[in-house]
Amino acid sequence: MNTLMETAPNTFLPNEIKVSWNTPAADQPDIAIRIAGLRKSYGTIQAVRGVDLEIPKGELFGLIGPDGSGKTSIFQILGGVMQATSGETTVFGQNARDARSSIGYLTQSFSLYQDMSVEENLLYVGMLRKLSKREIAERGGRYLKMFDMDRFTDRLAGKLSGGMKQKLALVCALIAEPKVLLLDEPTTGVDPVSRREFWDTLAHLSGTGMTIVVATPYLDEAERCQRVALMHDGLIRQIGSPAEIRNGLGLHRLELRTSDLGQAEDLLQSGREIVDVQRFGDRLDVMVRDTAKGEAEARQTLTTAGLETREITVGEPTLENAFVSILRELNGEQRIPAFPSRREPFSPSRAGIAIGANGLHKRFGAFHAVNDVNLEVKYGEIYGLLGANGAGKTTTIKILCGLLAPSSGAIELAGAQGSLRSSQVRQKIGYMSQKFSLYDDLTINANLDFFAGVYQVPTELREERKRWVLEFSGLEGKGDILTSSLPGGWKQRVAFGAAIMHEPQVLFLDEPTSGVDPLARRAFWKMINQLADRGVAILVTTHYLEEAEQCNRLGLMVAGKLVAQGTPTNIKAAQPGQLLELIVSQPQQAANLLKLEMEPWRVSLFGDRLHVIVESDAETGIRQIIQQLKQHNLQVLKAQPERFSLEDVFIAVVEQVRKKGLRTED
Repeated sequence: MNTLMETAPNTFLPNEIKVSWNTPAADQPDIAIRIAGLRKSYGTIQAVRGVDLEIPKGELFGLIGPDGSGKTSIFQILGGVMQATSGETTVFGQNARDARSSIGYLTQSFSLYQDMSVEENLLYVGMLRKLSKREIAERGGRYLKMFDMDRFTDRLAGKLSGGMKQKLALVCALIAEPKVLLLDEPTTGVDPVSRREFWDTLAHLSGTGMTIVVATPYLDEAERCQRVALMHDGLIRQIGSPAEIRNGLGLHRLELRTSDLGQAEDLLQSGREIVDVQRFGDRLDVMVRDTAKGEAEARQTLTTAGLETREITVGEPTLENAFVSILRELNGEQRIPAFPSRREPFSPSRAGIAIGANGLHKRFGAFHAVNDVNLEVKYGEIYGLLGANGAGKTTTIKILCGLLAPSSGAIELAGAQGSLRSSQVRQKIGYMSQKFSLYDDLTINANLDFFAGVYQVPTELREERKRWVLEFSGLEGKGDILTSSLPGGWKQRVAFGAAIMHEPQVLFLDEPTSGVDPLARRAFWKMINQLADRGVAILVTTHYLEEAEQCNRLGLMVAGKLVAQGTPTNIKAAQPGQLLELIVSQPQQAANLLKLEMEPWRVSLFGDRLHVIVESDAETGIRQIIQQLKQHNLQVLKAQPERFSLEDVFIAVVEQVRKKGLRTED
């Protein structure tokens, strides 16, 4: 029985959030959070080394930085669960520990009881917060409806998808209707559709006066904050709006397409006008001081080497470009250790298929998890399999690598067909699982010894390979610590290293960079590209569509079907309609209004900017939106067409599938 729902019938509207906290008195300051001289030490380790910060009431603020920069320590002190070594931390004028009743805190690790239902988790948290059952029912019902989860009240939390778990955790944090909401990496493991809904909700809550502080390793998400602080080594290095930080970089970004991306990347690294080069699936991003001089130098360098320059376009720097540039100034260039390979690069024929599926189906009873999937991945290719939670990605990977038998269909893997469980095939593949990769109760060295044995790495090579994994992970000399003590990002690096110790010909990576900071993620992809250059076939899944641009080809999976395949550029070019970027006088009100007048998924708020997808051409779309907003006394200050991101395309595809009544998550 859904007693939570029955007690409080749901009347929540998507553009309306009811809040019950008291309005501050007129003489109460507008500063919600004030931090002065904050320090936190763990023995000889200084995690926070003197942080000063003020966050106004109602701001959506981003705290970003690499693993170990001090973000979580600040959150724990702000949440009142840990004392500072020194300094002052106040929330609306109260000491943070005394203000706990007005703070909601979603932690990185523990937030739900897996063996309790959705309703039971809400009841438990609400009672801890000293709410009445009526308040718990009313608020819980409202927020569950908001996240389209009101039909899952009886489901155990452990049976929810990653995105649904995070939605429920946020509902638990919101049920006390706090004045301040602290979210420590809330979207790790959350699919693109849920992420978009999650961030739109945060923007709406901020518009009601709630102060929200978010830590995220994904800088495309940080673009949605009104201000961000870049942290490194326990200090805030830069603070401002995303636009201020991007524009303060003093650099320009060129998107370059050429006949050999790997060779071009190496050639352009040492350019005079070129500051940075990053490789993506079908292009290079080249950061230059001067657009004209940088483009001329890039063309000349590639022409001299006999490489064709197919296209160069100018784009705006991203927040990640700024973040990487700032950290490079602090730490210098991050070196990626060369893998100690003892094998010549693979040289199969160009037509060689490393991973193939033809008419692949998988049913679990009446549930059709994989529905007529056809794909091919060649040696030396990076193929990205993208989809929302429940789309069938992980099931597909398990079938393709021989861990799960299909209901029907043909599979080819590393030259083998039919049975894929032979030891000969096993030695040719590597697999980094989404959920299980390492044993937490073993040391790093013990884990690496175990995987070296499983993969039959020759005894004389094991120590050399183990040293490489530790160096790649930034854990030199720390092989004897328990894996359970590692932050998520470091654990992912070790798991990746363990999966390639035996130099596989085919590599499956299921969300390998989940929770990994931007610099470490860049190192991951540098290594992935090096493996592909040596002929390794790589199939990778990711929830973060900005990094899916790193793949040579992509497959978009929805409701068990592959609904689109192609290069990142081609998939974006095939999307109908036009993306518009608007700067308006009152962004949240404008977003609410436009969501009432068009399909809500077409409108999303990014800090002080609106992104709107229209079916018409850009000029017509801008004119119509200006007229719509003008009728409600809202002014458009700036409007321009923008190129689609992969996230925009993916969400549009999912919505088209939803219109047809097909399952997208359940």
